Amino acid sequence: MTSVGAISYALAAAAYLIFSILLVTGWRKRLQGGLLVLATSFTALWALVHASWAGWGLPPAGLVQMLEALHLLVWFVFLFGILRNARGDEPSDSGGMRTLTAFIYVLSALLLVLPFIAGRLWPEEQVIKFGFLGYVLLTVSGLFLVENLYRNTRPEQRWGIKFLCLGIGGIFAYEFYLYAQALLFTQLDMSLWSARGAVYALVAPLMGISVARNPQWSLSVFISRKFVFHTVTLLVAGCYLLLMAAAGYYIKVFGGEWGRVFQVVFLFGAAVVLLALLFSGQQRAQLRVFLGKHFFRQHYDYRVQWLNFTNALSRCSGDTRPQECVVRCVAEVVESPGGILWLQDDNNRFVPVAHWGMSEPEGVTEVAQGSLARFLEEREWVINLDECQTDPELYTGLELPGWLEGLSQAWLVVPLMNQQQLIGFIVLAQPRAQQPFNWELRDLLKTVTCQAAGHLVQLQTLEALSESRQFEGFHRLSTVVLHDIKNLIAQQTLVVSSAARHKHKPEFIDDAVEIMEHSVAKMRRLMELLHSGLPEGKPVQVNLVTLIEEAVRNCSGNQPVPEYREKLQQVPFLADRDRLTSVIENIIKNAQDATPKDGAIDIQLSQKEGMATITVEDNGSGMDAAFIRDRLFRPFDTTKGDTGMGVGAYDSREYIRALGGDIGVTSTPGKGTVFRISLPVVSTAEHSERSADPMESAG
Repeated sequence: MTSVGAISYALAAAAYLIFSILLVTGWRKRLQGGLLVLATSFTALWALVHASWAGWGLPPAGLVQMLEALHLLVWFVFLFGILRNARGDEPSDSGGMRTLTAFIYVLSALLLVLPFIAGRLWPEEQVIKFGFLGYVLLTVSGLFLVENLYRNTRPEQRWGIKFLCLGIGGIFAYEFYLYAQALLFTQLDMSLWSARGAVYALVAPLMGISVARNPQWSLSVFISRKFVFHTVTLLVAGCYLLLMAAAGYYIKVFGGEWGRVFQVVFLFGAAVVLLALLFSGQQRAQLRVFLGKHFFRQHYDYRVQWLNFTNALSRCSGDTRPQECVVRCVAEVVESPGGILWLQDDNNRFVPVAHWGMSEPEGVTEVAQGSLARFLEEREWVINLDECQTDPELYTGLELPGWLEGLSQAWLVVPLMNQQQLIGFIVLAQPRAQQPFNWELRDLLKTVTCQAAGHLVQLQTLEALSESRQFEGFHRLSTVVLHDIKNLIAQQTLVVSSAARHKHKPEFIDDAVEIMEHSVAKMRRLMELLHSGLPEGKPVQVNLVTLIEEAVRNCSGNQPVPEYREKLQQVPFLADRDRLTSVIENIIKNAQDATPKDGAIDIQLSQKEGMATITVEDNGSGMDAAFIRDRLFRPFDTTKGDTGMGVGAYDSREYIRALGGDIGVTSTPGKGTVFRISLPVVSTAEHSERSADPMESAG
């Protein structure tokens, strides 16, 4: 029996030691909290001493008997403090309470000195009987104090101290039974004495619940809802299995020949029922509601709810149906098995766009000026359809639409507010477990739907942005094509205008045919590009000298005629030949537009330190620094009136940058402009890895 007692008291010592550590970490230097820390710490010491005495006979029995009185006394001190706060400043029977307090203190003092007078001033047998009687009176006084505490606590506050009263009352009741039996038989029942440690350990969680419910004690003890849920689930499952095992044994004993068979079938069925209950969403939801209602001050753990909802909502962005995912996230917060999401469309109507676990009504819309939408936007209330039927005065001015009344599963209508505007609402189905619809549920739903509304707006924005980018790419492609067509028209116009004077010259005919062949080839490539939407040809190795000569030749029909000062014979580069030639032509033509006919345009090509530089210099009107910074490379900004597209310089720079180079400009108003096209000269293999798709720069 001593080993059993040692284990029992060791469990109590461990339980109250852990309890004390939790209390100390949350103590805020308040008296009531300090008294509770003292009581639990001393109880841990008391249990540890008893475990040592039961196992090894240490310390001496006199010290063990002294701790018996002391550990009860510290709980009395704690109870007096709570009772004083509960009774207020003017108790009705303060004289009787002072008498009881004096009696408890005097009796405790006598019990403390009893071990020292046993066999000396008083016969040992008489001392033992008096000690048993004293503990009986002390425990009865403790039960009276607990009852007085509960009775003097206001009804609305009893929720916070009922588990404390059960815990301490259970201790005093067990002590009373132990010592009353010892007084009757003049000796302790060692079985009851050994079990006392385990009894103390069992009531510790009850006290912890009360501490968590009473922050005014300046003690912060956090009990995880998940821990409580799983612990209770295991306890219930264990009790169920014990009952089923007992029933199976009864069937085996009294079942005759078929007893063993019936037992196996019964136990298998019991296991199936247990698994069904454990995996039942409705049963789990009902258990959560029960625990939240009876064991916690607040029904929801907002920290856990917020983290879980945020994590779940973040995963919706990668979901194939993100709007349905949002509905599921909101519904799971309140244990709802389904919901329907309504969002406002371009026609100022609310239409169902996603549903989860509920059937979506067909062909039903809700106008933005309707009663439901106005009520949700003005009040920002969560509408409880059951409450709306039983207490319509709370929803004055609200007329429920017929389609909503036709949804038999509908429970709540939750508005989705974003920047004080109603963007939609969610209709939630009846929950798996009935739960109170109060301010806490309303606030929780408002909090999560506020974040859900922001997420839905972000999804809509991303969708609109994606469509905008697709249109932007198409428009940029069309603009580039139109820009090239404009240049081709200019070349052909020049041929037509010069034909009357030079049509009899063979040289003119040869130049005209070459220009027309170039125009036809380029227009055919542009048509293929518009038809297929594919990028232009793959980059190939070209000679920059040849490209510059071709561009100069194509631009020589306009005045002033560009002059290319050839210094290099071969500068290999990897690019789309036609695209890069168009870039050089565009810069030359811009220089021609800005330079008078008697001006000069000088083109040079140089190579240094792995960079090739094409320089186009003119002595035209020039540009100021503000124009170069703010307007030169801005798309769709042109100074040529109706004849310009405003994309030539922008598209040229984007393509050169895609090749790993850049375009630099220096200009002085009235003196001229210098364009420098810098391109990295690298090997074909290396450039294949670095070069970008040419049409990506063009959209």
